[in-house]
Amino acid sequence: MKAENRSNVIVGKKKIASAAAQVLFLLFAFCLLPSAFAQSKLPKPSEVVAPKITVTPARVAAGGTVNVTLVGAIMDGFHVNSNKPLEDYLIATELEPKLPANVKLVSTTYPKEKLQKFPFSEKPLAVYEGEFTVQMKLQVARGTAPGAVKIPLALRYQACNDEACLPPAKIPLTAEFTVGAAVPAAKSPAKSTAKPPTKN
Repeated sequence: MKAENRSNVIVGKKKIASAAAQVLFLLFAFCLLPSAFAQSKLPKPSEVVAPKITVTPARVAAGGTVNVTLVGAIMDGFHVNSNKPLEDYLIATELEPKLPANVKLVSTTYPKEKLQKFPFSEKPLAVYEGEFTVQMKLQVARGTAPGAVKIPLALRYQACNDEACLPPAKIPLTAEFTVGAAVPAAKSPAKSTAKPPTKN
């Protein structure tokens, strides 16, 4: 077998293994749900994280930037996967904006994950517990008309406790701010036209 073919076979096997692991994980999670709900009355997936959105500044000039902050309070006894899970089959926590044409995403910053071992996983998982904060920076295009702006957001996550995982949740949110007058372009300093004094 040629080296190239052998490499393709190895990559193919890794993809199959990853897909199989994802299926097994989901089967494990959902098979536990009926008995878990009956025994411990698990909450609805959308109730595990209580999100709060703040926008600063509340008023921004066209051409300026705003900072959107999400603080998610996680229910005691639960955790959610980090934004960068260590396994391909795990669902990442994400804050997804639906931006209009005149607003651009500059950056999104997620908190550092916590590595923790659970009974249902052979390896430690990268998770958030207690409370997590996501920072999103948006830029308003020059020429944007003054007025109120509403940015639809969606918080996506999957919550688990030490025994079972709930189905994935997607919570709709809104970031609101007001656009004022445009930011004036920076002007270069005026050149002096005065002539130096002449000597007598």
